Amino acid sequence: MRSRVVPPLRDLPPRRPAPPAPDDSVIRWERIDIDRYEVRAAGVTVGFIDVVGAVFVALAGARYDRAVEALQTLDFAVAVEAISPPDAERPTA
Repeated sequence: MRSRVVPPLRDLPPRRPAPPAPDDSVIRWERIDIDRYEVRAAGVTVGFIDVVGAVFVALAGARYDRAVEALQTLDFAVAVEAISPPDAERPTA
């Protein structure tokens, strides 16, 4: 059995802002704070993504104060997918 070495979070590079969603995408995201994105599907808010160091924390819910953590990941596209409706077009960020 092989072990996989994962660098500690402090050794990972800080995150840069995610590029905008493609113009033809049903799933859209917008940076609403220095470390937070709002994710919309067909114009309806489906969740938020908080940037915590090198980690993207996906929160599912239409209101930030009631959103529930769905996933923590190092990949922005995975975070968007985690809170997108199952029938929505997949993000390519």
